Amino acid sequence: MRHDPEDVPRSAINRRQFLAAGAAPIGAALAGGMSDPRDLAKEDSSRRGGHTGERIRIGLIGAGENVRTVMIPGFRRLPECELLAVANTSLESSQRVAEEFGIPRAYPDWQELLSDDDVDAVCIGTWPYVHRTITIDSLEAGKHVLCQARMANNAAEAHEMLDASRRHTNLICQLVPTSTSYSIDRVLQRLISEGYPGEILSVEVQRLQRDFAELDGELDWRHDDTFSGLNSLNLGSTYESMMRWLGSGSRVIAMAQLHVPYRRTREGRLTSVALPDHVDVLYELANGAQVHMRFSETTGLSTGNQTWIYGSEGTIQVDEKGDVFAGRRGDSALAPVPNPPSEQASYRAEEEFINAIRGIEPVTMATFETGVHYMEWTEAVHRSAQTGQVVFLPL
Repeated sequence: MRHDPEDVPRSAINRRQFLAAGAAPIGAALAGGMSDPRDLAKEDSSRRGGHTGERIRIGLIGAGENVRTVMIPGFRRLPECELLAVANTSLESSQRVAEEFGIPRAYPDWQELLSDDDVDAVCIGTWPYVHRTITIDSLEAGKHVLCQARMANNAAEAHEMLDASRRHTNLICQLVPTSTSYSIDRVLQRLISEGYPGEILSVEVQRLQRDFAELDGELDWRHDDTFSGLNSLNLGSTYESMMRWLGSGSRVIAMAQLHVPYRRTREGRLTSVALPDHVDVLYELANGAQVHMRFSETTGLSTGNQTWIYGSEGTIQVDEKGDVFAGRRGDSALAPVPNPPSEQASYRAEEEFINAIRGIEPVTMATFETGVHYMEWTEAVHRSAQTGQVVFLPL
């Protein structure tokens, strides 16, 4: 339901202020660059008994496959929150989602959902081209924001989102992190932090599909720069994972090819494609090590996904299956590295978001700052491929 400001019940205002107060210490810690926001979160959580006692009421903006199959179940597992409202592409589609998942309120558009003062937080599950607008409007409406990746269409929009989050430090802002590397994140972080490879000298990464080029393929939204922005293939998600292991990069140079220049819409009409389907990237780590990355969806019968980290004293490999191998100077071959499931990270974006709102833990995966880093990097790849020149980061 829509409320005019003068019609908002006093209890709703008090509740909004109450919930925002739980998030404020963490938001201030992250915005201010404090060395360990976890300590502040624990202190504040202990003082308030660990939670506000109020359920966080969620509004869904966009209800595509990932929202329905991953995020809705993730929220429903948490007794501390309630799925209150949904706004999909039309009132009819919103009503179908609401009926399927038992969500009380269905709206014809996201603007009407944001006017519902009973909604405390929103989950943005649309395509990237409207992430910036919905995020900023949500924050101005006093809602906490959990936004799917990719963060935005380009780095300028990502910066606008980050700036808005810093104007609203009482509200939690989080991106859905890439989960494709969860199984290996911790083991790679441990090996590198313990100095297993010595000084990192170079890195080779390939993310290659094993099918041949679909010369008459279907047009997916990821092929359309209007909806997906400058982030082609899975560049952004791969770089986000690599930042967890190796930190951010600089000095980017790239080449790109478009092997399938036309694709078919759902109606069967051929339309031109702007985003490349084959990309090679070189960039530099903080210590000067070179990273070479290859992305392609036109590499038939390739060896698929591979990651190699070469150091002065050791080498680490992640193979196509996601198994980790390593060897050091003097070894004759790589050996498997134990990586039991009990020690692997797992997807918990909804839980982290709700806990951050309640003041229980800070957002660590993935902050808007992280999103700006990968958006700048993917734009640097695009600019370099377009101009043939080196692009330096930050932009």
